Amino acid sequence: MESTRIMSNLPVEGHLPGFDGATGWLNSPPLSPADLRGKVVLVDFWTYTCINWLRTLGYVRAWAEKYEDHGLLTVGVHTPEFPFERDVDNVRAAAKDMRVEYPIALDSEYAVWEAFSNQYWPAVYIADADGRIRHHHFGEGGYEECERVVQQLLRDAGRDAIPDDLVSVADDGFEAQADWANLESPETYLGYGQAQHFASPDGAERDEPHAYAAPDQLRLNQWALSGDWTIGRGACVLDGVDGRIAFRFHARDVNLVMGPRVRGTPVQFTVRVDGEAPGAAHGLDVDERGHGTLSEQRLHQLIRERGSIADRTFEITFLAPGAEAYCFTFG
Repeated sequence: MESTRIMSNLPVEGHLPGFDGATGWLNSPPLSPADLRGKVVLVDFWTYTCINWLRTLGYVRAWAEKYEDHGLLTVGVHTPEFPFERDVDNVRAAAKDMRVEYPIALDSEYAVWEAFSNQYWPAVYIADADGRIRHHHFGEGGYEECERVVQQLLRDAGRDAIPDDLVSVADDGFEAQADWANLESPETYLGYGQAQHFASPDGAERDEPHAYAAPDQLRLNQWALSGDWTIGRGACVLDGVDGRIAFRFHARDVNLVMGPRVRGTPVQFTVRVDGEAPGAAHGLDVDERGHGTLSEQRLHQLIRERGSIADRTFEITFLAPGAEAYCFTFG
């Protein structure tokens, strides 16, 4: 009875702004205020390369499926972080691969983001059947609380036979929860606009081609380039062959947002950990020998350690020019 009493006292945080600023829609025609009327609405802000959002997706997908017939409308608002995430074809392909089947409002101009005064990926807002926001959660976690709110608001709306159990989701692939106890490496951007801990001698040459070298050793969470690169505001772009990025990390997973600069021009790459092929520690996008192909602009899982976690040096070498690398994330 305690949880019910807490839920009945949910605050009113404001009115649901709606989606008039969306630049397009996937999986649905545009949703108007009339389409939302009388429904409990869960709004999930996402961008398809965000590992923090990916680790919440299993829950949002499961809620959408479980409660749709009970009156829950789930809307994903795709607000891009990187330039290629404004490409509708990229978003459409990502949504298909990730099984995001509920309505998606494309928010390429950040109009919906601003209407909600949102600042985070991921962010969940839950509104009652009268269009009042009654709960929000920023970042990962809070899954039981969010689902209990959905259940209570559906009951408050007069819906019958609302399940009282909680969803259970698969903990694998990109959607696996982070190994928080062993995660000591932060999200690290590679473009000079947000880059930190860059360790190549002489620093970065902004927006100019330059031949970089890596130091003999990297300290934890330092990274370096080798080869001919141009460091732009948002990404590092490889200008020659055999360009390398090295990163000293401490985590179970190593992910990298990257892609070919020119669509349809794949770039082969190899991955090493402490100078060796990853073997059983390979991620989804490489084989045991560390071989992979860069063919899409997205998040790539390169390492998933199966054994003990320690400080290690990760290296990725691109065998042809044209690779763009944006951001490392870890799990």
